[in-house]
Amino acid sequence: MKRLFTSHSSGQKGAAGEKNPWGAFRIVLPYFKQHAPRVVFGFLTLIAVDFLQLVIPRIVKVAVDSLQEGTATPSRLLDYGAFIVLLALLIAAMRFLWRNLLLGFSRLLETDLRNRMFSHILSLDRAFFQRKPPGEIMALATNDLSSVQLAGGMGLVAFVDAVFMGMAAIAFMAYIDPLLTAIAIAPMPVLALLTRFLSARLHRRFRKVQEQFSSMTEFVRSTFASIRLIKAYNQESYQASRFNALGEAYVTDNLRLAKIYGTLFPVSGFVGNISMLLVLFFGGRMTIQGRITVGDFVAFITYLFLMTWPMMALGWVTDLFQRGITSLARIQELLLEEPKLKDPVFPRPVSLSRGEISLRGLSFSYLGHEDQGEVLRGIDLHIPPGVFLGIVGKTGSGKTTLCHLLARLYPVQDGTIFFDGMDVNTVPFSTVRGAIAYVPQEVVLFSNTIAFNISMGKPEATPAEIETVARAAAIHDEIVAMPNGYETRIGEKGVKLSGGQRQRLAIARALLLDRPILIIDDGLSAVDMETEHAIIGSIASYLKGRTCIVVSHRVAPLADAQEIVVMEGGRIVERGSHAHLLEHSPFYATIYRQQTERA
Repeated sequence: MKRLFTSHSSGQKGAAGEKNPWGAFRIVLPYFKQHAPRVVFGFLTLIAVDFLQLVIPRIVKVAVDSLQEGTATPSRLLDYGAFIVLLALLIAAMRFLWRNLLLGFSRLLETDLRNRMFSHILSLDRAFFQRKPPGEIMALATNDLSSVQLAGGMGLVAFVDAVFMGMAAIAFMAYIDPLLTAIAIAPMPVLALLTRFLSARLHRRFRKVQEQFSSMTEFVRSTFASIRLIKAYNQESYQASRFNALGEAYVTDNLRLAKIYGTLFPVSGFVGNISMLLVLFFGGRMTIQGRITVGDFVAFITYLFLMTWPMMALGWVTDLFQRGITSLARIQELLLEEPKLKDPVFPRPVSLSRGEISLRGLSFSYLGHEDQGEVLRGIDLHIPPGVFLGIVGKTGSGKTTLCHLLARLYPVQDGTIFFDGMDVNTVPFSTVRGAIAYVPQEVVLFSNTIAFNISMGKPEATPAEIETVARAAAIHDEIVAMPNGYETRIGEKGVKLSGGQRQRLAIARALLLDRPILIIDDGLSAVDMETEHAIIGSIASYLKGRTCIVVSHRVAPLADAQEIVVMEGGRIVERGSHAHLLEHSPFYATIYRQQTERA
């Protein structure tokens, strides 16, 4: 039974996010539940602050009315002032609490969501990273996540504050005079309609801004990662001009977005001022006519002033929420990504220790490139435990793809790859990968010490163990000659080392793992043939009893291999010992003769 491997269409998910971006809100619901006591108590203190602010105009009303009626006394006015000061102190204390609780929650939300994103990214396979550039992922983890944090903090606070303050202020105003309240809030539907009209445009334009920021981030990352090549080709000015073009496009998109902000905020303020003008005109007449007292009029204006904040905040809150939900939808697309390579539903709890490998009719084509044909075609190969196997072939013959499949970096069909007699699709990834030490073509080193890079797969390794594998990889003498020896920091991607030194560090790192299978995919191409031959000889003795697979474009160092396979067009076309292939494989004999003559 063959497994089918399908990929998610990012475009389809993006379209879904466009239709209902608010559906992404379910991503953060678990965090609200997790921190529910903190959030609830925070909002209670926020509402308490709003309520206390609404009490102050009532005190002012009583004081003003007592002054108008002539019943006010200095001691009574002093009591009113002391009560207001006490309320102000309570407001300050409560405001400190809600800021600590709610804004602190937004930071916890940001941290939890970032950790979730990072863990999920680590679970994805090579197919995802071939489709998504690192710069876009970095933008999601920085710019987009900041937008979510701001919406989940000040955005949510401003929304609840505006809703409660607005409704409570209207209630207090209606208590004073319902007709005047109706006049005051008459302009508000205009603001609501405008906000609804602009929200969809705000979402689309902000999404475009975020995507443009992702492009800029990826361009900067790739430029700095390739800085030596750019300088070697004298392309500094060209790269700068390309970045400038991206920057100008980013500014243009932001200006288009700013047009919406430039509409929302002034209109909010204008509506608030219209309401104030109506209250001054009609409320003043009511006060002159004696329908409301002077204290009521002062209190009403104070409540209207308090309600102006919700009206002004409406545009800002809309902006924060649209930014946050747009970014959250982009993050959701990332979290919905699933690895094409998945652990078996019912894995076999086994240990792979013998190092036996069998390939049975193995064929493979890369996901999304099936129209280009199969990269591997019907490969049958049995590698007994402890065998030193060499693989040679022209560029594009499928050697690296075969190594990737053995290292379980891509999905394969059932019944095609077996380790120790067990189908790899029935064994957990961690078990298969835990039995393999893999040295890829592209060496990956970290901006840390040499000792750290060698011991990456075994952090608890002792200095003696690190030195032993460095000697086996023929790199020890060069390390001790460096200023700080094994504690020498090698820079980003090992920039301070030569290509051959980087490859030998990778060999040492693989040897330190001491696993039953070692795969070296052309990992010594940057050293001379003599050094390569010496290293392979050292590895052969160091890995006695372990399976060793070496891919190389140079055939002479593979002369000691028990078996060598020749690949062409995704197939194994010849196999045998070095002597056998020299006699029966024209391709092998030709490249051996050419390489030895040049040497």
